[in-house]
Amino acid sequence: MLNRLFPLVSLIAAVLATFLVSFEYWALILVVLGLAHGVVQPVDDSATKALLIVAAVGFPTIANSLDAIPVIGAHLNLIIDHFALSIGGYALSTLALDVWGRVMPAAEAA
Repeated sequence: MLNRLFPLVSLIAAVLATFLVSFEYWALILVVLGLAHGVVQPVDDSATKALLIVAAVGFPTIANSLDAIPVIGAHLNLIIDHFALSIGGYALSTLALDVWGRVMPAAEAA
């Protein structure tokens, strides 16, 4: 359930951040949503971790080409840029938990 809820809330927040520009803490909210998602739903698969990192870097780069679309392109670019903030928070928490697991290994059962 939470695996579907966090991305949905992040997408809604990204859309709101695009159209409600006067609120200055949208970036913080989106990163915190991503961090919370990474803590609640950690990723164990290496390929999925790599996909998160590539998505966090690649989405804003690809979104920049949407500016060429008249009228709505700039808004789509901002929505994807804001959603990438949440993905970046998710990637950061996943990587932090991975490093933590390597530094502090689980106690072996006797």
